[in-house]
Amino acid sequence: MGTGDLFLGLTPERVLDAVEAAGLPTTGLCYPLNSFENRVYEVELRDRSRVVAKFYRPGRWSEAQILEEHGFLEELGRAEVPVCPLRPFPDGSTLRSQGGIFYSLAERRGGRAPDELTPALARRLGGLAARLHNVGARQETSHRLHLDAETFLRQPAAWLRRHRTLPEALAPRFQAAADEAAERIDEALHGVKTHRLHGDLHLGNLLLRPVDGIGAGGMAGARGAGVLHVLDFDDMVVGPAVQDLWLAVPGTDAEAHRLRQEVIAGYEELRLFDPSTLRLVEPLRTLRRVHYAAWLARRWHDPIFPATWPHFGTES
Repeated sequence: MGTGDLFLGLTPERVLDAVEAAGLPTTGLCYPLNSFENRVYEVELRDRSRVVAKFYRPGRWSEAQILEEHGFLEELGRAEVPVCPLRPFPDGSTLRSQGGIFYSLAERRGGRAPDELTPALARRLGGLAARLHNVGARQETSHRLHLDAETFLRQPAAWLRRHRTLPEALAPRFQAAADEAAERIDEALHGVKTHRLHGDLHLGNLLLRPVDGIGAGGMAGARGAGVLHVLDFDDMVVGPAVQDLWLAVPGTDAEAHRLRQEVIAGYEELRLFDPSTLRLVEPLRTLRRVHYAAWLARRWHDPIFPATWPHFGTES
């Protein structure tokens, strides 16, 4: 049975059963939240509070890898870095399994993702990333992946080649470009300091929460106000700090460069940043593109992927 088949069996009743198995009586209200890789649901409890139930895609992460993500979240919470805390089960654990699918519960946090970065918000994001990295650098991880060319470029490119996913006319050029990029990334990453990162710190994984009624969706003139939270540590990885600084500002024009400098300025208020690692932005962008293509191809059996990316696999 494929992972897509397992997810198809994840009915609202099973989601509610999983939450109630944690000792949390529900009202029966349950609806899905945006997520392609995993399945995430908001569930209302009998006391009218709400939790977020996350069901991990089977076979992607081991139990040990997920628990290292949870451990990082707990460290960040203790350091008062604004993340959405996990909701422990009655026995104190944070991970359970139902029907072959690992799942966890987290506190729900209201707010919205920023529509765009203003200079002020970019600086705040830099400070938040620095606080996250100060915690990430305190200890090493034993099971999470390292952001390198072998894992995130060579292996995905080889998978695409073996499964003949690429249009035949483009495959040789794609492979040649991937091979060259991998060699350059090996050189660029040599000797660069690494530590635990969020790994996927784009605007969709940020949440602006209102403060005193002002902020997310609040009064005019208060745009960007509120508490900035970091969501979704599913892609937690070991890599260079710059990985968490460029994704929220992925552009290449002059305005993007100005905003990136604001992010760095905010970062340097709380943590040193090596400006020479900005040379990694374009190699990391290439790495992400190849990894992303292989991710789509590997998930194509899941009906949500062809429906969302109908152009994938074509020459365009």
